[in-house]
Amino acid sequence: MKHKTSLSRRQFLSTATVAGAGALVAGGSALSVSCGEKGEVKPQKPAPIERLKSWRIPVLTDKAIDGKELKVGLVGCGGQGTGDLISLTKAANGLKIVALGDVFKDKVDGTRERVKKETNQDVPEANCFVGFDAYKKVIDLVDVVLLITPPVFRPLHFEAAVQAGKHIFMEKPICVDVAGAKKLLAISKIADTKKLCVCTGTQRRHQRYYVESFKLIADGIIGEITGGNVYWNQGQLWYRERQKEWSDMEWMIRDWVNWTWLSGDHIVEQHVHNLDIFNWFSGLNPVAATGFGARHRRVTGDQYDMFSVDYEYENGVHLHSMCRQIDGCAQNVSEFIHGTHGYWGGGTIKDLAGNELWKWDGEKEKQEFKQTNPYVLEFVDLITAIRENKPFNETEATANSSLLAVLGRESAYTGKRIKWDDLKNENMDLLPQDPKLEKQDMSKYVVPVPGKGKSDK
Repeated sequence: MKHKTSLSRRQFLSTATVAGAGALVAGGSALSVSCGEKGEVKPQKPAPIERLKSWRIPVLTDKAIDGKELKVGLVGCGGQGTGDLISLTKAANGLKIVALGDVFKDKVDGTRERVKKETNQDVPEANCFVGFDAYKKVIDLVDVVLLITPPVFRPLHFEAAVQAGKHIFMEKPICVDVAGAKKLLAISKIADTKKLCVCTGTQRRHQRYYVESFKLIADGIIGEITGGNVYWNQGQLWYRERQKEWSDMEWMIRDWVNWTWLSGDHIVEQHVHNLDIFNWFSGLNPVAATGFGARHRRVTGDQYDMFSVDYEYENGVHLHSMCRQIDGCAQNVSEFIHGTHGYWGGGTIKDLAGNELWKWDGEKEKQEFKQTNPYVLEFVDLITAIRENKPFNETEATANSSLLAVLGRESAYTGKRIKWDDLKNENMDLLPQDPKLEKQDMSKYVVPVPGKGKSDK
């Protein structure tokens, strides 16, 4: 089997965020305002942006507080799921991995072996479940469940976990269509009534330099938000060549990151991280999107390998979004926020004249904290909230960011300007009613072509 890999999402994100925080000023508080080349800078600062002040600031200590033992289970035993499970064990004491589930037995076996090797925890074979209903069996045995299957299944699994009264970590994106977003938002309200804690894999919201940047922007350091640019341009992701013993459905699920119905396309599956930052930092509501995209190099599946989208927000604000997964092209994973008094990007804030107002001190962070990995810190925040019985539910914010990515995808696929309110009124549902590992009608999985050709009538 040919297994094409450049950098994994986790490796690439770690590289990108370290690079963004790498060339840092030494000394001083992480929250300090530094001087530009022309001396002390004291910009006129407007009143705090009130709509941003209600955001919950996460707990980002080295480890979660101690408390009662929590039984943990994983649904979705791929590389991301296994990595998240191991990150969880680094975030807190008193966690016992008791159950694993996946559609495929080899995936479960691989995770069980890696968990034993890296955490010295042995998951009982009787608690290792295989099949499309494996999630139900895992949920029954745990206090905290990690939902990390292909994201089209996320709303279904989230609903089951909330109904069972379990605390939840679910990877982004948390939906790939409108129906999924609607279900998530409805079930999220039930999670709140049950006082369940839900973390959604948007680890930038648990990364100290993003959090400190957000605080300053919310306090008005760059003024009112006027626009932004967000990027996730990297090399080609992995793919699976079909094996003769695989049914159509098995191939698509094993190759899930290349199929729109399973992953949402990479603007949803991956670029949602960057889109989420603009939603978070601006507090603005989207209005419409006009985008385009194409498929140049992708080997399997039915989705694009590049997108460029103009997102319109309220107050006349525009966000330019760009993402690409093609080898041999310029790479860039970053976000920039522009305001009436300055701009932010890569852990640095400058005024409109280019004078540096603030810069994140990554070396100081390493001196003050032992744990700096955001993939671990998101679990520190989750477990602390569970043990302190404090409200924590990221579902609504991440559902909206995921749906924003869907808006851009659909605009690119159709070539049309699509309004946010119109999208929300659609009944788009990509989840098969009764998925089975058998032959499928593959003719419906085609690469979208926008617009009309000269010969079209």
